[in-house]
Amino acid sequence: MEIILAPDSFKGSMKASEVTKYMKDSILEVFPESTIHDLPIGDGGEGTMEALINATNGSFTTVSVTGPLGDKVTAQYGILDNHTCVIEMAEASGLKHLDQDELNPLYTTTYGTGELILHALNHGYQNFILAIGGSATNDAGAGMLQALGADLKNNQNHSIHFGGGELQNLAQIDLSNFDPRIAYCNFIIATDVQNPLVGPNGASFIFGKQKGASAQNMHQLDDNLTHWANLVEHTTGIRLHDLPGAGAAGGLGGAFKAFFPSYFKEGIQVVMEYIQFEKYLKQADLILTGEGKIDQQSFYGKAPIGIAKCAKKYNVPVIFIGGSVEVDEKDLKDSGILSAFSLSNGPMSLEETFSKSEKLIKQTTKNIVKTFFHNQ
Repeated sequence: MEIILAPDSFKGSMKASEVTKYMKDSILEVFPESTIHDLPIGDGGEGTMEALINATNGSFTTVSVTGPLGDKVTAQYGILDNHTCVIEMAEASGLKHLDQDELNPLYTTTYGTGELILHALNHGYQNFILAIGGSATNDAGAGMLQALGADLKNNQNHSIHFGGGELQNLAQIDLSNFDPRIAYCNFIIATDVQNPLVGPNGASFIFGKQKGASAQNMHQLDDNLTHWANLVEHTTGIRLHDLPGAGAAGGLGGAFKAFFPSYFKEGIQVVMEYIQFEKYLKQADLILTGEGKIDQQSFYGKAPIGIAKCAKKYNVPVIFIGGSVEVDEKDLKDSGILSAFSLSNGPMSLEETFSKSEKLIKQTTKNIVKTFFHNQ
């Protein structure tokens, strides 16, 4: 039998590579002669860089950069080959660097993400994959642009400070010192977010709360992003206001659309191409995939659904494993998914599920494969 293991990370609990290892160990206990392809994945958020590094036998580079609140943090980016690198913006500017009481998109900045790009440019890389999930910011990518030489000036001709709250003071976008090497690079932006920059479905109102914004903050941030978009349109001729994807990562997506030679692609599609996922499907008997929470959001560009869609072309059955499962059986069937299993085998708190995650993933995987291959 041939089994593909392609889980995403279980956020807050296990990296995708850890989930894959636990699945593989448990299957080999039951079917030691089975062929297993361990292909951990990501969808543009946490784990995307690791998945691409694993697929290419790449390496990591560690850099000290500016964190979301201006302090120094240690971040990594991945080297895939002599010309290509992968950057997860969350490494420098992500929620993972902040405690709950520190979240504040009025002050958080993408400056460190710009520093990661600058470091890679200085080391000769010209092809970039940017995974922009997990953002703690709502500054429209202003900090990133500043790190790369753009001068964002207020009415007194001084540079504005960090954060989405500062955008209201912006009067001019001066690109005269913007790094000229960027024009000769290629940027693939890996994200599943299609939200516009502003409005009720924009960055501030849809994603602001998870970044610490109050209702009042969201209105202020949306007004500031509208002001930003007006200036960007005046400067570049590009209208970001209602452009799909411009609202990704607190408006960072819009900065790439306006100022970088870039194109957007679903994160899971980027990863599947690099790991050459389809070549493993021709002989596969089963695919196990999943993520921390399987709900209606999983059907909108998330990694497991991307796996299921691809598997459907080859009629390979797919089974989901999630920390929790909150979807209808019909929705699973319509997406070509055989079934979905939760790690929780009874009433269990989130903390308890996290603490027992290794045991639960092994137990659940073992039960699935024993049932699925019961005649072998």
